[in-house]
Amino acid sequence: MSGAEDVICRLPGKRLPWFLVGLGAVGAGVAVARLARPGSPLDVWPVVGLALVPVGLMALHWVTVCVRGDAYGLHCRTLLRRRSVPWSDVADLRVHRYETRRGTLRYVSVLLRDGRRRRLPLPRSGSSSDADFDAKLDALRALLHRHGAPESDHLPVITRDSAGHGSRVRPLALCVLLLVGAGAFAWSVPGVAAEERAWRSAVPCAAEASAAKRGEDGRELGGDCLSTLPAVIERTDAGRAPREKSWLYFAGGRPLERVDVSREAALEFRPGDRVEVTVWRGDVWKVAGERHVWRASPASAGGQAVAAAVLALSAGYPTALTLLRLRGRRLPDDEVLPSALPFVGVLVVTALWLLPLCGLYPTSLFTSSTAVVWGAVGSSVTVVLTVLAWRATRIRTPEGAGTPEDAGAPGTKEGEVFLAARFLEHTDYNPHGFGTHIVLGDGEPAVVPHSGPGRFAARRIPVERLTLTKVRRVRGGDDIVPNDWHVAELDDGGRPVRLAAAPDDLIRIIRGLGLAAPVESSRT
Repeated sequence: MSGAEDVICRLPGKRLPWFLVGLGAVGAGVAVARLARPGSPLDVWPVVGLALVPVGLMALHWVTVCVRGDAYGLHCRTLLRRRSVPWSDVADLRVHRYETRRGTLRYVSVLLRDGRRRRLPLPRSGSSSDADFDAKLDALRALLHRHGAPESDHLPVITRDSAGHGSRVRPLALCVLLLVGAGAFAWSVPGVAAEERAWRSAVPCAAEASAAKRGEDGRELGGDCLSTLPAVIERTDAGRAPREKSWLYFAGGRPLERVDVSREAALEFRPGDRVEVTVWRGDVWKVAGERHVWRASPASAGGQAVAAAVLALSAGYPTALTLLRLRGRRLPDDEVLPSALPFVGVLVVTALWLLPLCGLYPTSLFTSSTAVVWGAVGSSVTVVLTVLAWRATRIRTPEGAGTPEDAGAPGTKEGEVFLAARFLEHTDYNPHGFGTHIVLGDGEPAVVPHSGPGRFAARRIPVERLTLTKVRRVRGGDDIVPNDWHVAELDDGGRPVRLAAAPDDLIRIIRGLGLAAPVESSRT
């Protein structure tokens, strides 16, 4: 029996799902009736009926799904299973928020005491401002606070940049696949280089040798020498799209029935044209006519080496993501990890010197003096940039932010200083979040929508009302805040207010406002 405080989450608007369930049942019935009828010819109706069955099953799943919270715990019911979790086993409720092309996707997950995570089918929302989703979530969190013991005093929000998003296995698996592909291309470089050298050094065959090179079907086959054979084009077939194959067909199937050429060649040649076909090792490498000459594009060792380098560099990005998640493994799940863009810059700079090197010296990277010097200089640059990227993406806690030596209070001799910072709430001194900077120095601290100079549109900050609560790292619920900023939680006359800025700038602003020195920090 449901109590007065029970929270029930079901899918709204069941008319369409029930209609789809009925449609699926009708489709299944039609398919069974048509297939069970003896002597009935096969037609499209069984296929249509069977196609409607998955639609009906999916709709039936959404009709039956239900999540209920009561004094005893969370109860989840789906089409195939039922599951209950007591509040004593629930460590926290978290919101997962992801930006998609259609909007903001939000759903709720349960963090258990043993560290496992379970995703709830409901409530769900496709918008960042859904009153029904927020009301259901607040009611479930109220039940958790009343009958359980949540680990956090705030609502954890998990985004794609949060420490608790995804797993470290997927990017690592992608990295392994990319490295395997790079190894395959690198393994083929010597063979392609040998074939390329053989093609360049091939000489025309003697007349008797060319006549002797024939297959069992009478077709001339080129060996290690170049066989030049006459042919007549019977017809051409140009692909409609640039990536579609285009063909030249030869009269009488001599020296072969057809050859794959470029679309331009298929448009240039005409039926009846007399051409000379150059065959080498059984493949056509050149078709020469009066109006046009087509040459095959053999694989080059430089191209194979460049492809291997591209795949190896591409593996660097998932590797960087894995390293960042390993560095942030001790952070709370809702804290935002540093951006991987510094490592992307390292990969781009590495590509600028590595790709030309692989293209020009595919088989002599370690034997050519020019290639060795080139690689040594480029590797040194990459190592330096990697160290800088590693330092730039370090996880800075509020304790390790440091205090600038030149940090001062308002009215110092340094003059006006504009620091990038944002109050994340709508207040009388930051209406509708218009402020992008805080000005300190000559005069009272104020919020301004520009980086100076001057105090145009400045709003005075009422420092007499503000009290510093704690300083923390950025969480998933902190909107429009860079990943490497810190957030100061303030009390504005009983109302919580968040102030975000770069770590050193935030300490400077807090000292300039006269709120606290040293800064109290928290990681919860």
